[in-house]
Amino acid sequence: MAATSLSTPRSLTSPAFQTLRSYKFPTTFLSFSRYAKSLTSRHFFRSASSPHRSRRRLTTTIRSEFSNGRRASASVRLRPVHGSAPAAEALEPLASPPILGLKFAVCELPFATISSDSTGGVGGTCVLRGCVPKKLLVYASKFSHEFEESGGFGWNYEAEPKHDWSTLIANKNAELQRLTGIYKNILSNAGVELIEGRGKVRLWTHTQWMWMERFTLRRNILISVGGRPFIPDIPGSEYAIDSDAALDLPSKPEKIAIVGGGYIAVEFAGIFNGLMSDVHVFIRQKKVLRGFDEEIRDFVGEQMSLRGIEFHSEETPQAITRAKTKYKGLEAVGVTMSKSGAIEVDEYSQTSVPSIWAVGDVTDRINLTPVALMEGGALAKTLFANEPTKPDYGCFFYCAQIYRHHLSVKSVLLKSRPLKATLSGLPDRVFMKLIVCAKTNKVIGLHVCGDDSPEIVQGFAVALKAGLTKADFDATIGIHPTAAEELVTMRTPTRKIRSNPSEGKADSDIKAATGV
Repeated sequence: MAATSLSTPRSLTSPAFQTLRSYKFPTTFLSFSRYAKSLTSRHFFRSASSPHRSRRRLTTTIRSEFSNGRRASASVRLRPVHGSAPAAEALEPLASPPILGLKFAVCELPFATISSDSTGGVGGTCVLRGCVPKKLLVYASKFSHEFEESGGFGWNYEAEPKHDWSTLIANKNAELQRLTGIYKNILSNAGVELIEGRGKVRLWTHTQWMWMERFTLRRNILISVGGRPFIPDIPGSEYAIDSDAALDLPSKPEKIAIVGGGYIAVEFAGIFNGLMSDVHVFIRQKKVLRGFDEEIRDFVGEQMSLRGIEFHSEETPQAITRAKTKYKGLEAVGVTMSKSGAIEVDEYSQTSVPSIWAVGDVTDRINLTPVALMEGGALAKTLFANEPTKPDYGCFFYCAQIYRHHLSVKSVLLKSRPLKATLSGLPDRVFMKLIVCAKTNKVIGLHVCGDDSPEIVQGFAVALKAGLTKADFDATIGIHPTAAEELVTMRTPTRKIRSNPSEGKADSDIKAATGV
């Protein structure tokens, strides 16, 4: 499918910095360990079932391969669903009460902390190799900053605190084992059969299909395999690792190069910086976080630099290409793929084959786990509740989309020194920004960067979803002293931006503000 060609003003010659990244899907490749595995996650195949808009009848064969070499094949009157969090979201309505007469199955590879052609695990990328293990490492990385800050509050240490990487990884892996067990129990309690192995989609002959009709009239397949890491075969690639391996390294790297400036790359940079590694980030552009709010990009880069992370702008390996995403059997039965390797779906998450559906990163819409969960929930209503439901991306749009849909906006911006930093003496700052529609006074965007920002934003997301206005924010009494109270005490607009009504597009100021 499509190749991504990246250029650089100069090549990276040190093996320490010959590190790679995937352009289209949200994966980051890290290095400085000779842990030279090219690891990919691809889990086959999944499905769900029910009576919505099926025109072309299709059935599947599931072939499970076990570690002892035994193979089991079954003609599926079940509907395989990939064992990820979005797939579980789609199945959740079945648990109580179960839908009469419908049977479901999940096809997923056996559990491993690092995914490969033969390993995966119930729970999917977010639970096993993404959000959850990464957040645990984020917690670990914060302690070094706490130790540094504590001096201003009177704490003294006779010896420098030491970190044991092996303890962190062992405890992290134990937690992942616990979580995948919970997901298996969820499936079992919902009456869903778990098939550990790889599935392939096949069309039956007319005779075989008529035989299958004794069991069921319709079936649907839900694909929720996510994106996958990819390391191109270029000189020095043996020194690179992917984001899976970065979460499960046998030892902590003393020095690490991260190629890429997206949010995953930035997160890993912060993690290893907090764990006292020497971190270098190589980016194609001049700033990190392409596509994010321009002021957020500036603020994040500045704060990370103050923490000691070194950025190398406009530098990437040359001619990196992304391999075609291969989902065995899908193209053979008529599923349309995009040039980037994603599965194309309509507004209801239906593919070009009426009985096959797809949600999550594999569709390359908005590649975030909560979005994939929402898509799975919408699909469940479509398939099982006779309520055709489109995914609602109301609180997930990007800045550029905000400006396209509102002719005129105003923003309120705050940069301040958090209370904690007044004694720690560190240069930490917090960034907050509200985006308000000038015509309706509705708050249509909110940015927070600083300590506790995820917890703050989650609460205010409800306000945005409910359509609250700036007047509602102003009428809210803040909790003092907190950082969050600033969002309800900011009053004076710091910028007004107007679109060009004749073209329906924002002017150059808007493009600059959105990083376009």
